[in-house]
Amino acid sequence: MRRPMLHPTLALSAVLLLLAGCGGDSSSAVAQEGKPDRAPKAVQTDRVAERQLGASVLVNGTLDAYDRATVGVKVPGRLQAIVVDLGSQVRRGQLIARIDPSDYTIRLQQAEAGLTQARVRLGLPPEGASDAVDATDTPPVREARAVLDEAHASRERYAALLKDGVISKADFDQAQAQARVAESRYQDALEEIRNRQAVATQRRAEVALARQQLADTAVYAAFDGVVQQRIAAPGEFLAAGAPIAEIVKVDPLRFRADVPERDAASIRVGQSVQLAVDGAQGQFTGRVTRLSPTIAERTRVLQMEADIPNNGVLRAGSFARATIVTDTTASSLAVPKEALVTFAGIEKVMVVEKGKTKEKPVTTGRRTAQWVEVLDGVKAGEEVVLNPVNLKSGQAVVTR
Repeated sequence: MRRPMLHPTLALSAVLLLLAGCGGDSSSAVAQEGKPDRAPKAVQTDRVAERQLGASVLVNGTLDAYDRATVGVKVPGRLQAIVVDLGSQVRRGQLIARIDPSDYTIRLQQAEAGLTQARVRLGLPPEGASDAVDATDTPPVREARAVLDEAHASRERYAALLKDGVISKADFDQAQAQARVAESRYQDALEEIRNRQAVATQRRAEVALARQQLADTAVYAAFDGVVQQRIAAPGEFLAAGAPIAEIVKVDPLRFRADVPERDAASIRVGQSVQLAVDGAQGQFTGRVTRLSPTIAERTRVLQMEADIPNNGVLRAGSFARATIVTDTTASSLAVPKEALVTFAGIEKVMVVEKGKTKEKPVTTGRRTAQWVEVLDGVKAGEEVVLNPVNLKSGQAVVTR
């Protein structure tokens, strides 16, 4: 019997298809063998646990200048110079401005001349620190005393002559009248000296006032601070009390806040205060220094103040969030500081669940140098990644 023979073209096609099939499987296997698997990333972790951070009260408030003063002039006059401007640092006792002293210099000279005249009338030298004199030892009183002694002697002689019948009663009466006049003049001389002493005292006070007014033409800073506002300019005529500049003391700053009535009982002077300020990096620490004696009836809050040291980073008027530590022995959930990530104002941690990372937003509270209190977002015992740089949620990790 004759076997049927394949057509050459069909046989060649079958061979090519078989070879192509075998070649495809071989190249796919090679590709699968050359594709490496993604290895889990090794990370360091820690546990969310209770830490002794202390109980605290969270409040919002404002930073204010510790002291604030509007510096003005005590005497009227034309402003001759002002040596500070906005932002100028000033020290206590530093010259800020000066009023033209010409008028006050003349007034002082006039007052000194009046004092000299009063001293000369008292029989004192023109210069001297004391205007005290013995009234009975001044020339007018000594003269009046001599006249009085002579009148008394004459009266005694006339009395003896009257007794002997040498003179008449009218002559004795005239001598007695002269003695009374002399006594009156002596008293007038004493009163005149006392009046001159009073005038000298008044002139000395006028000299002191004129000297003080001359000194007041210079305006000085009352405390260390910074010029917040310059108000006057050279050449202006200022009335007494007119403002020149506003100075604020910014180190330390006063943190003012209102504590709700429910938390007021736990606030004490001396407690630690930790501040977070928008626009300023890091935490700022101070102490509660002042508490209002009453709770406001309308708002039911307690006003408190804390002194916050300022190294130049903080500015008065800034909004601040404060944590007041009311009990240093209390415990709360906390994570290491290195586990916290802040992005776009949202704080979060990366936890490990079943070998993979998971991102969780958290609400934080008090902070220390090592720990951050967690108020919400994670539970005790959860494993958080330290320094989770470049980690994504769902990424496989190996903890160590």
